[in-house]
Amino acid sequence: MTSSMLTQGRSGRSTPNPAAADDGDALHFCSTCAFSDACTSQGYDKTALNELHVLVDHVGPFHAGDYIFRAGEPFDAIAAVRAGMVKTFVDDSQGSEQVLGFSLPGEVIGLNAIHGARYPCNAVALDTVHLCRISFPKMSQLASRMPGLQAKLFSLLSAEIGKVALLAANHRTEERMAAFLIDMSERYARRGFSAVRFNLTMARTEIANYLRMAPETASRVLRRLADDGVIAVNQREILLLQPERLAAMAAAGDTDSTDPRTAT
Repeated sequence: MTSSMLTQGRSGRSTPNPAAADDGDALHFCSTCAFSDACTSQGYDKTALNELHVLVDHVGPFHAGDYIFRAGEPFDAIAAVRAGMVKTFVDDSQGSEQVLGFSLPGEVIGLNAIHGARYPCNAVALDTVHLCRISFPKMSQLASRMPGLQAKLFSLLSAEIGKVALLAANHRTEERMAAFLIDMSERYARRGFSAVRFNLTMARTEIANYLRMAPETASRVLRRLADDGVIAVNQREILLLQPERLAAMAAAGDTDSTDPRTAT
């Protein structure tokens, strides 16, 4: 099997993004990156930070529909999204797509490949994507000498496991949609964007797939939330009009015992 684009870069080498800030000699990592606090808040000196800096390759662009890696390809790198949005998914036994998640700028993809040494899923760009590729074997060696980096890796792995909670829990469809919108709101806010107005790059069918509901159900739930004045929808733009109410709806699912695959 051929190496993934993440392993090779788009032409077998790192491709810098001229529109994105380069870290350069100042070692000023992107403030929104998932690893930024591990790099900047632990008091490491310039020599230590440089050891991490030299592991980073800027790769891209990947255009909408481009595969970043495919299920079964050998794993040797993780990547932080610098720009754009990435969808991860698997194909079930019938060949149907099952969406696992969506990654925003500053978030890391490839973590779920650590155990098996091969990527267990596919990753595809939903729009124009640029990445910071990091060799995982080299990063692991460095993490043994940088406790902050090691702790961040464990934290990210824990968060990766926690992503399945929404789908595993017995949430009603409206509660799952509310939880999804609140999750996106919080993730955008952590990266310096608006918590109440944001774009959903993914298609409605992909959101429905991720939330394990029929596309028409997803559309109906969004329409109901809009009719109730909880959100406003303008094509792919979402405006949270009553974020507290939406958060309460999402939280209600924590104790709901209704089967999520049959509830409407």
